[in-house]
Amino acid sequence: MDGTAALVDRVAPTGSGASRATARTVGTQLTFADIYDAHFSAVWQALRRLGVWERDLDDAAHDVFIVVHRRLGDFDDGRPVRPWLLGIAAKVASEFRRRAQHRREVVSEDVQAERRSVPTATPAHGVRADRALDDKERRALLHRALDALDHDRRTVLVLHDIEGYAMPEIASALDVNMNTLYARLRQARIDLKAAVLAAQAAGSTR
Repeated sequence: MDGTAALVDRVAPTGSGASRATARTVGTQLTFADIYDAHFSAVWQALRRLGVWERDLDDAAHDVFIVVHRRLGDFDDGRPVRPWLLGIAAKVASEFRRRAQHRREVVSEDVQAERRSVPTATPAHGVRADRALDDKERRALLHRALDALDHDRRTVLVLHDIEGYAMPEIASALDVNMNTLYARLRQARIDLKAAVLAAQAAGSTR
């Protein structure tokens, strides 16, 4: 495993395999409230990894669940819920990033600091402070590197390498064929490695 892969592995959601197993259990009486309560946090985190700015996250998550509410009647209960939600989140994130580029906002130092920051919970009992700081810095580094990626490549890399979904699930969620997704993933990994090295080099010169 190279350094970039190890970085991605370190910041992948803790216990994500177990949470995804739970997320894939779909009941026959699925309700909007069930989905919102079980998956809001995951959608919010995914939006952040997909490039939505901190100040826009609540609005973006709101937009995701508006779409969920509108489309729930057509949702096939035999499908896993989480990939469907993240497919919607990817489209919402793309729109938020497009709006930000269209506005040509002047980015202040405060906003740049916001983009670099990654909220981290208070270290649990027994976890060394230096390890907690190291993990926070790794997350911040990954987010800066992800920001350098093309949105479509970033999306497949986040869903596959960080969220851990299988490519057939991603293809279904995004309505994109798997050959295209694999090509995007290969290039995204190359781009991410270059972006990590560039971010590390920039950090070392400060």
